[in-house]
Amino acid sequence: MESGETLGKKKYNISVEAALEVIGGKWKCVILCYLLRGKKRTSDLKRLMRGITQKMLIQQLRELEEDGIINRIVYNQVPPKVEYELTEYGWSLETVLHMLCDWGEKHIVKEYGDKASVLEDNILNELDQEPVHG
Repeated sequence: MESGETLGKKKYNISVEAALEVIGGKWKCVILCYLLRGKKRTSDLKRLMRGITQKMLIQQLRELEEDGIINRIVYNQVPPKVEYELTEYGWSLETVLHMLCDWGEKHIVKEYGDKASVLEDNILNELDQEPVHG
Protein backbone atom coordinates (compact mmCIF):
# COMPACT_ATOMS: atom_id res chain seq x y z
CA MET A 1 0.00 0.00 0.00
CA GLU A 2 1.38 3.41 -0.97
CA SER A 3 1.91 6.16 1.53
CA GLY A 4 -1.20 8.31 1.70
CA GLU A 5 -3.57 5.45 0.85
CA THR A 6 -5.78 3.52 3.22
CA LEU A 7 -7.55 0.36 2.05
CA GLY A 8 -7.41 1.51 -1.57
CA LYS A 9 -8.66 5.01 -0.76
CA LYS A 10 -6.36 7.95 -1.32
CA LYS A 11 -5.72 10.33 1.56
CA TYR A 12 -5.24 14.06 1.01
CA ASN A 13 -3.59 16.57 3.32
CA ILE A 14 -6.17 19.19 2.33
CA SER A 15 -9.01 19.22 -0.20
CA VAL A 16 -7.25 21.54 -2.66
CA GLU A 17 -5.00 18.58 -3.49
CA ALA A 18 -8.01 16.71 -4.84
CA ALA A 19 -8.98 19.69 -7.00
CA LEU A 20 -5.46 20.13 -8.34
CA GLU A 21 -5.26 16.42 -9.11
CA VAL A 22 -8.14 16.92 -11.55
CA ILE A 23 -7.52 20.43 -12.97
CA GLY A 24 -3.87 21.06 -12.10
CA GLY A 25 -1.02 21.47 -14.52
CA LYS A 26 -0.26 23.96 -17.24
CA TRP A 27 -3.03 23.14 -19.71
CA LYS A 28 -6.21 21.76 -18.11
CA CYS A 29 -7.61 25.08 -16.87
CA VAL A 30 -6.81 26.65 -20.24
CA ILE A 31 -8.75 23.89 -22.02
CA LEU A 32 -11.65 24.32 -19.60
CA CYS A 33 -11.73 28.09 -20.08
CA TYR A 34 -12.04 27.63 -23.84
CA LEU A 35 -14.81 25.07 -23.32
CA LEU A 36 -16.71 27.63 -21.21
CA ARG A 37 -17.22 29.36 -24.59
CA GLY A 38 -18.82 26.26 -26.11
CA LYS A 39 -17.95 23.00 -27.84
CA LYS A 40 -14.54 22.78 -29.47
CA ARG A 41 -12.87 20.35 -31.81
CA THR A 42 -9.36 19.13 -31.05
CA SER A 43 -8.06 21.21 -33.95
CA ASP A 44 -9.75 24.34 -32.55
CA LEU A 45 -8.09 23.85 -29.18
CA LYS A 46 -4.71 23.15 -30.78
CA ARG A 47 -4.96 26.36 -32.82
CA LEU A 48 -6.01 28.43 -29.80
CA MET A 49 -3.40 27.01 -27.44
CA ARG A 50 -0.03 28.03 -28.79
CA GLY A 51 2.70 25.88 -27.33
CA ILE A 52 0.77 22.70 -26.57
CA THR A 53 1.73 19.58 -28.50
CA GLN A 54 -0.92 17.38 -30.09
CA LYS A 55 0.14 14.52 -27.82
CA MET A 56 -0.19 16.65 -24.66
CA LEU A 57 -3.57 18.05 -25.76
CA ILE A 58 -4.98 14.56 -26.36
CA GLN A 59 -3.60 13.35 -23.00
CA GLN A 60 -5.14 16.29 -21.12
CA LEU A 61 -8.50 15.85 -22.88
CA ARG A 62 -8.52 12.12 -22.03
CA GLU A 63 -7.78 12.81 -18.37
CA LEU A 64 -10.51 15.46 -18.14
CA GLU A 65 -12.94 13.03 -19.79
CA GLU A 66 -11.95 10.21 -17.39
CA ASP A 67 -12.58 12.56 -14.45
CA GLY A 68 -16.06 13.40 -15.75
CA ILE A 69 -15.24 17.07 -16.43
CA ILE A 70 -15.74 16.98 -20.20
CA ASN A 71 -17.69 14.94 -22.73
CA ARG A 72 -16.19 13.64 -25.94
CA ILE A 73 -18.80 13.73 -28.70
CA VAL A 74 -18.11 11.58 -31.75
CA TYR A 75 -20.18 12.29 -34.87
CA ASN A 76 -20.76 9.34 -37.18
CA GLN A 77 -19.64 10.96 -40.43
CA VAL A 78 -16.81 10.96 -42.95
CA PRO A 79 -14.37 12.42 -42.22
CA PRO A 80 -14.85 11.71 -38.51
CA LYS A 81 -15.74 14.67 -36.32
CA VAL A 82 -15.05 14.85 -32.59
CA GLU A 83 -15.99 17.71 -30.27
CA TYR A 84 -15.49 18.32 -26.58
CA GLU A 85 -17.84 20.07 -24.16
CA LEU A 86 -18.12 20.55 -20.43
CA THR A 87 -20.28 18.10 -18.52
CA GLU A 88 -22.70 19.34 -15.90
CA TYR A 89 -19.99 18.48 -13.35
CA GLY A 90 -17.47 20.41 -15.45
CA TRP A 91 -19.74 23.47 -15.43
CA SER A 92 -19.49 23.43 -11.63
CA LEU A 93 -15.93 24.76 -12.14
CA GLU A 94 -17.14 27.89 -13.95
CA THR A 95 -16.90 30.25 -10.95
CA VAL A 96 -13.50 28.85 -9.95
CA LEU A 97 -12.14 29.32 -13.49
CA HIS A 98 -13.41 32.91 -13.66
CA MET A 99 -11.80 33.64 -10.28
CA LEU A 100 -8.48 32.17 -11.46
CA CYS A 101 -8.61 34.32 -14.61
CA ASP A 102 -9.38 37.43 -12.59
CA TRP A 103 -6.53 36.73 -10.20
CA GLY A 104 -4.21 36.01 -13.13
CA GLU A 105 -5.04 39.38 -14.72
CA LYS A 106 -4.31 41.17 -11.43
CA HIS A 107 -1.04 39.29 -11.14
CA ILE A 108 -0.05 40.21 -14.70
CA VAL A 109 -0.79 43.89 -14.04
CA LYS A 110 1.21 43.72 -10.79
CA GLU A 111 4.20 42.05 -12.48
CA TYR A 112 4.16 43.63 -15.96
CA GLY A 113 1.99 46.73 -15.65
CA ASP A 114 0.22 46.18 -18.96
CA LYS A 115 -1.68 42.97 -19.59
CA ALA A 116 -1.97 43.66 -23.33
CA SER A 117 1.80 43.31 -23.67
CA VAL A 118 1.88 39.76 -22.28
CA LEU A 119 -1.53 38.23 -23.06
CA GLU A 120 -2.11 36.47 -26.37
CA ASP A 121 -4.69 37.98 -28.69
CA ASN A 122 -7.45 35.35 -28.53
CA ILE A 123 -11.10 34.87 -27.67
CA LEU A 124 -10.46 34.50 -23.94
CA ASN A 125 -8.77 37.87 -23.69
CA GLU A 126 -11.41 39.94 -25.47
CA LEU A 127 -12.94 42.43 -23.09
CA ASP A 128 -16.61 42.44 -22.12
CA GLN A 129 -17.28 38.93 -23.43
CA GLU A 130 -19.54 36.68 -21.40
CA PRO A 131 -19.19 32.90 -21.56
CA VAL A 132 -21.83 30.86 -23.34
CA HIS A 133 -23.31 28.31 -20.93
CA GLY A 134 -25.14 25.28 -22.21
